[in-house]
Amino acid sequence: MRNLITDVPGLRVGNATDLHIGTGVTVVLCEEPAVAAVDVRGGGPGTRETDLLDPAATVERVDAIALSGGSAFGLDAASGVMAGLAAQGRGFAVGTARVPIVPGAILFDLLNGGDKGWEGHPPYLRLGRDALNAADIDFALGSVGAGTGCTTATVKGGLGSASALAASGHVVGAVVAVNAAGSPLYGNGPQLRAAPYERDGEFGGLGLPTTLAADEAVHPHLKGGIARFATTIAVVATDAVLTPVQARRFAIMAQNGLALSLFPVHTPLDGDVVFALATGRRPLDVPLPDLARLGALASVVLARAVARAIFAARRLPFADSQKSWHDVFGG
Repeated sequence: MRNLITDVPGLRVGNATDLHIGTGVTVVLCEEPAVAAVDVRGGGPGTRETDLLDPAATVERVDAIALSGGSAFGLDAASGVMAGLAAQGRGFAVGTARVPIVPGAILFDLLNGGDKGWEGHPPYLRLGRDALNAADIDFALGSVGAGTGCTTATVKGGLGSASALAASGHVVGAVVAVNAAGSPLYGNGPQLRAAPYERDGEFGGLGLPTTLAADEAVHPHLKGGIARFATTIAVVATDAVLTPVQARRFAIMAQNGLALSLFPVHTPLDGDVVFALATGRRPLDVPLPDLARLGALASVVLARAVARAIFAARRLPFADSQKSWHDVFGG
């Protein structure tokens, strides 16, 4: 177990990062088409092909999922992934044609100090294809891929991942780009809100604060000014055999992991989106209780992935860029 979403058999992840621009793309590649679903809760989402993931839709499986910076410009990343997959002969068969199925979601990172002077040529189609070409079992966390330009209300965001083995033997994993309007910290920190779920000191081992801020609900940390645009986007996955309806429930339960690791969450300023993938390697023994347990575990795995993103993130090389957790709190 690498403590990455790629511990789920049948998945690979690739990052493409442009530090000059301060943005990037992360692609979750399915080695074989996987059952997929989505849960959208934020007030300002930016998505592509999510209608296709309705359980009533005809196409049940996807080839990849693209997570991108760039706000609406970043929706082009999925086109780059599609082009790369088409060149490999991948895609949904329609007669002699093949159409790769690549849903995606974007986050807002246009005001993070990078050079956004694209002169009519946004980089996201290229970054999407580069991320696809980089897909592998191992991948970096922190200020990379879709996490490159991420920020939060208190410390720099980034890309995180985590995994766990369920009691049923199924593997559950998550990857997330944390760009939240809220904060991943208890109060002013340094403790992370996901601390109760930490394993093996994966994000510092600081535990819980001795006291909790009583007025946090009245005066929550929120991004201010023009930097308040946000959105946290994620993929959760399992090797279980799930139907589209079951995958949808898995995504719904998993999204609670954002509430375990960020506060506030699902605000009007966020476009929070969680995709679910089921690679279908291991059947459920007792469908309803097994699915409930997998969804509960996925929420915790996603919370850990959020905290790992914060712990791994590093400040971008721009004036006035947001400080990372390590900048503020040390080693």
